[in-house]
Amino acid sequence: MQYMMLIYLKEDAPTDTQRTKCYEDSAAFARQLDLKGQYIMSAPLHPTSMATSVRAVEGRRVVTDGPFAETREQLGGFFLIDAANLDEAIEVARQLPAGQWGTVEIRPVMEISGLPVARPVDLTASPSTQ
Repeated sequence: MQYMMLIYLKEDAPTDTQRTKCYEDSAAFARQLDLKGQYIMSAPLHPTSMATSVRAVEGRRVVTDGPFAETREQLGGFFLIDAANLDEAIEVARQLPAGQWGTVEIRPVMEISGLPVARPVDLTASPSTQ
């Protein structure tokens, strides 16, 4: 079964040095998961200052800068993994490097028919070029 691990943390919690180390550690951890056949995808997210929200207001779509809601922790990134069960997913979540600064929410991914096959994503491209 696939599990999405959503990583929430205060954006200013890690220092720039800690954040760089966390990216390196996360890449190494992703390679370990890949060797076990568990890795599907992962990526950090740009800060909420780069977010854009689209919401329905009185039947029309309104676009605003920033996140939808003010919270103490923001979604900082994710891992999508394959695990035999929730216990195995929890064990993976306990090892996520960014988890040391916040919360890792684990949610099973629903499988529905009719979706197109996922295509490879270039995570090195900047948001303005995608």
